[in-house]
Amino acid sequence: MSVNRSKIDIVVGLFVAAGIIAVVVLALKVGNLASFDTEGGYRLEANFDNIGGLKPRAPVKSAGVVVGRVETIGLDPETYEARVALRIFPAHRFTKDTIASILTSGLLGEQYVSLEAGGDSAYLGSGDRIAKTQSAMILEKLIGQFLFNKASETPGGASK
Repeated sequence: MSVNRSKIDIVVGLFVAAGIIAVVVLALKVGNLASFDTEGGYRLEANFDNIGGLKPRAPVKSAGVVVGRVETIGLDPETYEARVALRIFPAHRFTKDTIASILTSGLLGEQYVSLEAGGDSAYLGSGDRIAKTQSAMILEKLIGQFLFNKASETPGGASK
């Protein structure tokens, strides 16, 4: 009887271990830590007025394809803009007139940096700054502007 009991204990133990491993992998995936990038790539910088909820390790996408990751985020002490450092995988190159935008996956999904390449013949190199940027759209700010505009309308429907 004890032989069957020990076999059952081993099977239950393996099942519990598999469940714990699955939870750890899921947590790493949700935290954008599941991909341990061994590729060096090159670094680009971009300044934004507002980055919203962008976080380090967020994806950098071009045409929906992940081409890099957000490396660091800081505040520029001179311009008081958010300075975002991007690590771009070495297989991808972008032109000097590339536009960087902060977008959201879905309605309330994670934020990421989108790169749209232009038509310039010169390419950005390691350490270069992306000149053209578009900041994140802040939902609370849009709602506030909408409510302010509605409150300023007269009861007849015409604006002052």
